[in-house]
Parts: sequence; C-alpha cells; structure tokens
Amino acid sequence: MKTFAQRLSGLHSDHRRIAQGAARVAFFLLLGKAAGAFKEMAVAYRYGVSSVVDAYQFTLTMASWLPITLVGALSVVLIPVLVRTRYEDAGTRARFLSELQAWAIVLGLILAVAIYFGWPYVLQVAGRGLPGDVQLMTSQLTLAFAPAALLTLMTGISAARLRAHERHINTLLDSVPAVAILIWVLASSVDDVGPLLWGTLVGYIIQSTWLLWLASKADGMWGRPIFSLQSGHWPDLVKAAGVMVLGQVAMSFVGPIDQYTAANLGANANATLGYAARLLSLVLGIGAASVGRAALPVLADIQGRGDAAHARKTALKWSVLMLLVGAAVTLIGWFLAPWGVALLFQRGAFTAENTMTVAHVLRWGLLQLPFYFGVLILVQLLASQNRYRIMAAIAIANFALKAVMNTVLAPVMGVAGIMLATSVMYALSYTCYVAVALRSAPHAHRSPS
Repeated sequence: MKTFAQRLSGLHSDHRRIAQGAARVAFFLLLGKAAGAFKEMAVAYRYGVSSVVDAYQFTLTMASWLPITLVGALSVVLIPVLVRTRYEDAGTRARFLSELQAWAIVLGLILAVAIYFGWPYVLQVAGRGLPGDVQLMTSQLTLAFAPAALLTLMTGISAARLRAHERHINTLLDSVPAVAILIWVLASSVDDVGPLLWGTLVGYIIQSTWLLWLASKADGMWGRPIFSLQSGHWPDLVKAAGVMVLGQVAMSFVGPIDQYTAANLGANANATLGYAARLLSLVLGIGAASVGRAALPVLADIQGRGDAAHARKTALKWSVLMLLVGAAVTLIGWFLAPWGVALLFQRGAFTAENTMTVAHVLRWGLLQLPFYFGVLILVQLLASQNRYRIMAAIAIANFALKAVMNTVLAPVMGVAGIMLATSVMYALSYTCYVAVALRSAPHAHRSPS
C-alpha cells in the first residue's frame, strides 16, 4: 500500500505543482476564512439581523461589484501575460509593470469618484425598496467603499503579480479588511455603521500597501507608475481584457440582482441572504478557489510550452475530482447547515429563529457546490488558452438564466429561491465549460478565440 507521500511523488510534475499550490492556497484560505468567520460572529453579535446589516450588505455588494469584476477579468487575462514576462529581460518587464501600475491607478480613481457621486442614483434604481434609515446608512458607508475601489484595483494587480510567480500569500491577506472590521466592531460600543465604515477603509489600505510590497519583492522591482502604453504586451492584453470584461460584467450583475430581488422581498431579506452567502463563501473559497487559483499559472506555463493536449487532460482530471468533492460537501453541508449557522452566528441579537431562517436559505445555496467546484479549473484552462470570447458568451448565458430564475423562484420560495437560482446557473455554466473543454483549441496561445 502506497503512502500519501509516495502517491504525491508519483504524480506528474504539473499535477504536483497544482496540488502543492492548492494546498498552500487552501491553508491561507482557511486562516483567512477563519478571520472572516470571527468578523461575521462579531457583526452578528453586535447587530443581529438588523437595518445596519442590511445597509452594510447592500453597500458592500453594490459599491464593490464593478471593482471586483474588473479585478477578476484583469487577473484572468493578466496572469498568463505575467507568466510570459518572467522569461523577458528586466528592462522590458519593468516597463510593462510600470505602465500597468499607472493605468490601474487612473482607472481606480475614476471608479472611486463615480461610486461616491453616483451613489444617489444607485439608491434610486436598486435601493428603492430599502427603508429610509437604511438608505442614509448606505450613503455614509460610501465614504469607505468609494476609496476602496481604488485600493481593490491596486490589490488585484499586486495579487496577479504574486500568482504569476506561483506565490499565494495574497490569499491570506484577503482577510485583512475582515480583521480590521473585527477589531473595530469589538473595540466600539456603538451600534451604528461607524465601526463597519472605519474597519473597511483601514483594512483595505493595509492590504493594498502590504501586497504591493510583497509583489515588488517577487518581481524584483517596484513598477513605479509611468503613464504611457509603449510595452508590446498592451495590444493583445487590451483586446483580451475587453472581451473578458464583457463576460465578467454580465456575471457581476448576479450580486446586484440578488440584492435588488432581496430588497423587494421585505425587511431583513438582504441581511438573511448576506449571512447565508458569507457562510457559503467559506466553503466555496476553501474548497474550490484553492485549486482554481493554483491552476492558472501552471496551465499557462504548460500552454506556453506548446503542450495544449496535456493542459486539457490535466484540467479535465482535476475538474472531475472537484465535482465529486463538491457533491460530498453538499451532502454533508445539508445536514450540518443549522449547526454551522448556530455555531457562527447564534449569540447576542442573532436568535434561534434567525438560525433556522438562514440555515434554510443556506441549504438551497449548497446545491451549487458540485458545479462551482468543477467549473473553476475549466475556467482556468480556457483562460490559459486565451478563449475569452467563448468564456464571455457562457457568462452572458449564465446571467440571463440567473435573471429569469430569480424572477420565477424568489416570489415562490423567498430568499431561498435566490440561492436555488444561483445553483441552476452554475449547473448551466459547468455543462457549457465541459462541452467547450472537450474540444481542442488550435493556436489558443496566439490570439483570443
């Protein structure tokens, strides 16, 4: 009988790179999610299911959706480019990194200003169902979330630089804002949005600065901003990013649609959805994001070596494995949902009745796990092949299905219907990605397709 170490040593080196990277990411995610869980426990203790949590959840989703969307799209197209720059001379690399930093700052400032001054219009469109006191609190929270848009973009660029070197410490530092909020909530004696506001702002500042320093060490250069577009990487990168952003923007509307749907279901629906979603994100992050984050630089490197068949075979094997893992976690989570919600949240203002309500919603959200687990590795495969147009088309189809399912299921099932709609969406996503991945992608490394 072979030991685990012997089995691991017998794997192909590329499988080992993914497995080792995933293990590191999972470890960092576990620590980070633990910090996030403690933050959620503190928020639940202080605020319960209340208007403050409604305001925070709404503002968090609506103000961060575009910056996070852009970071997600840019990371997918940027990491393969950064992997290729590792083999270039220092001057060429430095030029690209400097220009990348400069335009990230410009875009981040534009987003920050747009969020702050455009917030009244966001409330008119998406926040019409919110009570007046909740709308006032969301406006106050934009003092933190507007500058956080710039900081999110800078953090995303630094994280991509680290991941291109297969360094995943950025995953642990994702928890810095949660730790800052935890400290502020515990240290404060007030029950308004102040602790959430200051914890968010200070946390993002620390995270962004810390990651920039780590990225500069990984690259061996700071990448001081230069406002030009002279690097030879820009034409292909901008073309690919434009296509990818289209798909990411479509998928990013899922969060705001959920908030809009919940806001029209009545008081505290946003808070209930938020608690269930954040508990679900603990499982999603540790279980699937670990493999997905570790796989992209490895698959991009395999593609760069010209071995597309091996990259596809590697990704499909990992996808099937993750699908089975997700199914097992769903089954276990269905039975443990009430216990998990009670363990994390049931104290202070969060009652036993709140526990049963959130657990019911969480169970329907768990159905997405097998498909979410299975699809992430295939997303990395198509990204490494530069098949961004196909990815964008799948994203738009996912969004369309999600929008329809929300309108059909939410009036019948309430907040649980929103979660079930997400599960149906990921089932479609997995089916599409498998169908595409089974087809070879000739010349995928040369141009987006």
